[in-house]
Formats: sequence, structure tokens, C-alpha cells
Amino acid sequence: MRLRQLVPLVFSALSVAQSFTAQNSNTSEDLRGLSAVSASVVWASGTHGTYLRTVDGGLTWTVGQVPGAEALDFRDVQAFSAEEAYLLSAGPGEQSRIYKTADAGKTWSLQFTNNDPKGFYDCMAFWDRTHGIAVGDPVDGEFELIATEDGVRWTALPASSRPRALAEEGAFAASGTCIGVQGDNVWFVGGGNAARVFRSSNRGNTWAAADVPLVNDGAAAGAFSVAFAGQTTALIGGGDYQHPEKTPNLAYSDDGGSTWEVLAFKQQAYFSAVALDSHDNRHLLAVGSAHAGYTDDWRSGVWKAYWDVNLNAAAFVGPGEAIAVGPKGKVVRFTLP
Repeated sequence: MRLRQLVPLVFSALSVAQSFTAQNSNTSEDLRGLSAVSASVVWASGTHGTYLRTVDGGLTWTVGQVPGAEALDFRDVQAFSAEEAYLLSAGPGEQSRIYKTADAGKTWSLQFTNNDPKGFYDCMAFWDRTHGIAVGDPVDGEFELIATEDGVRWTALPASSRPRALAEEGAFAASGTCIGVQGDNVWFVGGGNAARVFRSSNRGNTWAAADVPLVNDGAAAGAFSVAFAGQTTALIGGGDYQHPEKTPNLAYSDDGGSTWEVLAFKQQAYFSAVALDSHDNRHLLAVGSAHAGYTDDWRSGVWKAYWDVNLNAAAFVGPGEAIAVGPKGKVVRFTLP
């Protein structure tokens, strides 16, 4: 779903000194895609065909532009090493594409181009380096879904495996995290006069949908990001990106996504991305256009830190360490208690 860029906010100097530091990204492009391979190797992506890569934890970033993709907006990146990564661009029709590199960006292969002018792809997720899935906004009432089983060819899921959408419903290309995988599970979230999660326990063959108790009163509102905390537990973040003060914005499920409860944080705002620490999935970092929050126990409903900062996507890179990206080339590294 199309997502308008919001005006960046100013860092709080005290917050930066205490918990995170800005890094020199060597670009002024807006960044939304982020993928951490390790504490050292991280990829990011953004507007005008831009991708970034660090192999030293962000001390230095190398910036590149995919040839022939100068007009594209890479909203998602999935990396598997310092050399291998996929990029997904979001946009109407042929602006939605998937590229892959196996040589650190020296060359890129175009693997998929959306040829339907009504289509608009939003995000992708991978089980491993050769098995992945991507979701796009509904066409003729059904969500678009494509998958790869060899890391090369992408094919559309059959009509019987594409869930029906409500009127004005779609996914959000806000942070590359509107879809996630865990085991054989694949879940994606959406909004636009609704907030729902679509769940498959068999890698997309069949789907079930459930309502999520987040802000869902307009085209800019709904569920934006999903993160797994186990086979049956997950968190979802969202809200209204045009009115970030509207709540609620965080919800969780402990029963495989069938039912959802609002997380009891007193401070909430629009969150475009929720990230969990793989070393301890109680640790949550949520980021959005107005605020970011961190807790070492998301069930407690208490933030350990809460900042006034504009960020689009975040990923943990190690225990208590995370990187986040935002508008105008913003890259920050968090050190979290």
C-alpha cells in the first residue's frame, strides 16, 4: 500500500547520549528496508534504487545503486551474508520488482517484475536463502502472493491460496516487516479501514484471518508490522501514520494468532516496525515516525526507554544491540539495557 513520507523529527540530545548514536550512512535517501545478518553485517535499502551495506557493525557504510532501478523505492531487503541479498521495490505495476545479488552488489539479477498495473507489492520474508514469499495489495479482491523455492524463480500462488480482502484493505510497505515466517507459519498484516492478520500454517497453501485491536479507522491506519516470539506467540505494531498520536498501536497473541490483546503500555504511538531480540524475545524495540520505545519485557507494559525520534525500521544485531533506519539517510545504533 502506498505510504507517504512523513516529516522527520528531531532527536532528543539526552536520549541519543544515553541509548543510541547516529551513524554516517553516506546517503540522504529515505531508508525503510533493513536486514541484519550478524552484529557486523547489516544491509539497508531505500529510495532511488539505493542499498547500503556494512561489514563492521555500522562504523562504515557502503552505498550503491542498482543499475536500471534509479526510479525505484526499495522498501525491503533480506540478506543472508555479506555477499548475498534480495531487494524488493514497492510501487504500482512494474515498479514492484525483486532483485538479487550474490557478489555484494557488484551485479544484480532482476528476478521478478509485476506486470499487473493494478498490483503493488509491499514486503517479503524468507525461511532460508532459497525459500521465500512476498505479499502485495489486493487485485480484484484477493491479496497478491508470490513465492520462490529455489531463490531464483518467483511464481504466483494459485487462486485457491490467495486470501480475500475487505474493501479498501491492503498491506503497508512501511518497513519490510508486514510479513513474517516462523517454522511453517507465514503471517502478514494489513489495514485500511481494518486491522487484520492473515495466518498460514502450511507456507501459504491455506489462510485464516483474525481482527487485531489496533487503530483501524481510515486508509492510513491498521496493522503494519509482525514479529514472532515463538511458534504460537507474536506481536503486531501499527496505528495511523497520518495521526501517530492515535492508539492503540501494539497487540499480542499467545494462541497462534486466533485472538489478540492490546499491550498495556501507557505510552503508545504509530509504530511502523516491531523488532524482537532473537537472544531473548522478551526484548522489544518498536519504532515509528514520532516515537520509539524499548522494553526488556514486553508483557510488563513498561518501557525502559522512550524517545522522540523518527525511524522506519529496526533490527536487533546482537544481545542488547540494534540498528534502525529512517528518512534522509538516518541510521542509528542502539545499545539497550
